[in-house]
Amino acid sequence: MLVSAPKRNMLGYSLVELMVGIALIAVLAGLGASSYRDWIENTRIRSAAESIQNGLQVARAEAVKRNAQVQFVFTGNSAWTVGCVVAIGDTDGDGVDDCPATIKSRSQNEGSTANITVLTTPAAQTSVVFSNLGATTPASFTSVDIDSTAISGSRALRITVGVGGNIRMCDPAVAQSSDDSRKC
Repeated sequence: MLVSAPKRNMLGYSLVELMVGIALIAVLAGLGASSYRDWIENTRIRSAAESIQNGLQVARAEAVKRNAQVQFVFTGNSAWTVGCVVAIGDTDGDGVDDCPATIKSRSQNEGSTANITVLTTPAAQTSVVFSNLGATTPASFTSVDIDSTAISGSRALRITVGVGGNIRMCDPAVAQSSDDSRKC
């Protein structure tokens, strides 16, 4: 009679099982890397567009608040500055300028990259001047297109500025016949 050794419960994974698992993870990561890169770049476009839209809204609000002309000026790709057209020093003695030349600014490095391109319409116009009533002056740009040069499948965004001072972000890729509120 043969006596066999007692069976031992084996815990863990074999080398083959471990290698199959690692191979599956590598394939899935490879498939998701390009989508992740596109998502990151589209997020940068959105960040730059929201920053420009917020800067325009700040300029309009400051023009109404200060009862003076305030301008929004592009200083680089997605960098901008908001300031008074005519700087007014401290006239009421409180130690704060009534309308400074620079109220708020944003550099290109804050949430954006050099890959982000900003194109104004008309192209030569890089500023918007808001009157004390919040309306724009005739020599202002009417829209800004924000896109990326890093990827071909990026989702461009557009910011429009109306004559009355209304500011709106929209998606130029949405069909004009659509009832989608994101259309331009």
